[in-house]
Amino acid sequence: MNTTGRWITAVAGTALLLGCVSQPAVSHSADTGRVLVFTKTAGFRHDSIPDGVAAVKQLGESGGFTVDATEDAGAFTVRNLRRYDAVVFLSTTGDVLDPAQQRAFEGYIRHGGGYVGIHAAADTEYDWAFYGGLAGAWFQSHPAIQPATVVVEDRAHPSTSGLPPTWNRTDEWYNYRSNPRDRAHILASLDESSYTGGTMNGDHPIAWCQDYRGGRAFYTGLGHAKESYTDPAFRSHLLGGIRYAIGETQADCRPENGYRPLFDGTAESMAAWKQAGPGSFTLSADGTLTSSGGMGMLWYAASGFSSYSLKLDWRTASPTGDDNSGVFVGFPPSDDPWSAVDNGYEIQIDATDVPEKTTGSVYGFRSADLKKRDRALNPPGEWNTYEIRVTGERLRVRLNGVQINDFTNTDPARSLRDGHIGIQNHGADDRMSFRDIRIRELPAKGD
Repeated sequence: MNTTGRWITAVAGTALLLGCVSQPAVSHSADTGRVLVFTKTAGFRHDSIPDGVAAVKQLGESGGFTVDATEDAGAFTVRNLRRYDAVVFLSTTGDVLDPAQQRAFEGYIRHGGGYVGIHAAADTEYDWAFYGGLAGAWFQSHPAIQPATVVVEDRAHPSTSGLPPTWNRTDEWYNYRSNPRDRAHILASLDESSYTGGTMNGDHPIAWCQDYRGGRAFYTGLGHAKESYTDPAFRSHLLGGIRYAIGETQADCRPENGYRPLFDGTAESMAAWKQAGPGSFTLSADGTLTSSGGMGMLWYAASGFSSYSLKLDWRTASPTGDDNSGVFVGFPPSDDPWSAVDNGYEIQIDATDVPEKTTGSVYGFRSADLKKRDRALNPPGEWNTYEIRVTGERLRVRLNGVQINDFTNTDPARSLRDGHIGIQNHGADDRMSFRDIRIRELPAKGD
């Protein structure tokens, strides 16, 4: 919230750090990612495997990472795996690694390695519990290949941010032995009413991610047929999953349950929101709210909240990240945006500002942990996820799953115990987009 006049003038300070790669788990430079595609099968062998390998290599050429491919399980040694940022299990089946190779791969993951599972990767290593947890779920059965509707649940993750809210495609739709929702972060699920043969009682995850035993894991059940690997939407989905696994981009991959939408991308959900002050937000066809003009605020007028976890996805438009906005919490109902400034707190979005007024800060009160913030922050133009958790007078901020701020209100003139939430439209030159604003109310003492 850079301001003039009554709004405090902020002095441009810290430079935007575009690097978003986490600390590398391997010994080579993190500047260039390296991926190993593993295609050994001890059961059914998909004829799409060569197409998949070619697609990943092409994605690497355009995406700036190197790709090696092998069917030789002998590649799974401690020394060799150290060369790679992620290992892609591409429609592997059956028991493909011996005990020593399994131990080497477990160590690789525990030291921060990445895993990508594609389609029949879930039909692999049924007697290896570590792998089952890493993949997220094991294959059980599938009906005939047919069209179905994929429901995108996470619009911010790089594997799904470019997809529409519902994605109609033809594939071989796996049923799984267990539902990974309580253990992994679900990115997309199947609408079982859109096809025949689904056996997961209407809750049918089909793509997910998770932080697992020190490493990163992404799995997609898509990718049975050769045609998948020339489909731009699927290639974008796959590329985003690989980018997450190698640490090139950040995402919140903790399980997410118990949230309800405050804004779900529909015009109907806008009825509970009111514009305070000048400027506005525009709702686009893909369910994104984008700011224009200001200094104003769109606030949720239907109710206030006391103890809660608020999540929302946001993206800057400027190539330098110099767009200005914020999320306000803990303010009384008012059509005057200054009420939020004077009585609430703003979690800032503007990575080019000074520490106490930059992305992740409680604006003007407490800076974010800038080292953690810089590692967690995605580059301009890519989606980020905030979690703002309020319990009593304590306010915690997570950026893409990483806690970057912990603030306790001690000002008797302000209180976080009961108040409204809002998103800021800052000014004519600021374009900020928001998606999927959701909330989970917590017990009064927090959790």
